[in-house]
Amino acid sequence: MTGHDPLHSDYISRINKTFDYIEKHLEEPMTLEELAQVAHFSKYHFNRIFHSIVGETPFQFIQRVRIEKAAMMISTRKGESISAIAQQCGITDISVFSRNFRHYFKMSASAYRSKNRDYSNIGREDSNSSQQDSNSGQSDKRSVPYFCPDLQTIKWRTNMKLNQSVEVKELPKMTVAYIRHIGPYKGDDKLFERIWNRLFAWAGPRGLIGGKDFRSLIIYHDDPNVTIEDKLRMSVCITVPEETKVDGEIGKMEIPRARYVIARFVLTAQDFQEAWDWVYGQWFPTSGYQPDDKPCFEMYPEEPKDGKFTVEICVPVKPI
Repeated sequence: MTGHDPLHSDYISRINKTFDYIEKHLEEPMTLEELAQVAHFSKYHFNRIFHSIVGETPFQFIQRVRIEKAAMMISTRKGESISAIAQQCGITDISVFSRNFRHYFKMSASAYRSKNRDYSNIGREDSNSSQQDSNSGQSDKRSVPYFCPDLQTIKWRTNMKLNQSVEVKELPKMTVAYIRHIGPYKGDDKLFERIWNRLFAWAGPRGLIGGKDFRSLIIYHDDPNVTIEDKLRMSVCITVPEETKVDGEIGKMEIPRARYVIARFVLTAQDFQEAWDWVYGQWFPTSGYQPDDKPCFEMYPEEPKDGKFTVEICVPVKPI
């Protein structure tokens, strides 16, 4: 979701604020008037403007995001009931949830859980790839916890060839400026380069790049194994001071303080999916943790070198 025309950029900025508000309040009831106020549009025109930019009405968007979020939680939180998950996603009527879930995924929520009950199914394209994984020695990718006395924390030793380290720690609250993209992005190096260039071109003259607490990151708002490519949302971000002023296509949001698994990898552009699959398919099932209900993201602590990226995959966690 990008644009360079000043009027178009202003509209995108307002819709992005609506996205952020919806994501933050997804478990709560929302009215059209409330969302229009967030976007600073008249309630009489907001619905049409939102639909023209997003391709869905606000409530179609909310319903889809709730169902997709529930599907992700059903797959990764085997200890929680489906009705409890539905309520956490803002759907209080379980019959409505069941009907909408079946319509979206062509199966019941319980059948979906059975199909995806093992983390190692996440990201697998077919049964042949799963079989190949088992034949190639999954034990080589397992992680073993140990206590690090210097940092007074638990880390994990791993033989996964792309992985450098894994630890669970708390990250502070971060305010980020972002450019958001909606649509396909997997493997599109040029897309990421264009967005980063625009973000840095905005941030550089404002003195917002660098410093000991500066971080660059990409937030993924949707699960690519659930959401269709045309609807995938990602935000390319840099950390900024809370008082930073933004406008146009540059948005601002807050990432809450939370506990994360931070898995560091050195990757080529083609390795990212394997790294994410390893975190969900190999680390989580033996860690004693499950994903928490907050955004996951990639952090980039170093500049790319020789076509390789040093990246920290950060997924919020809570005990099982």
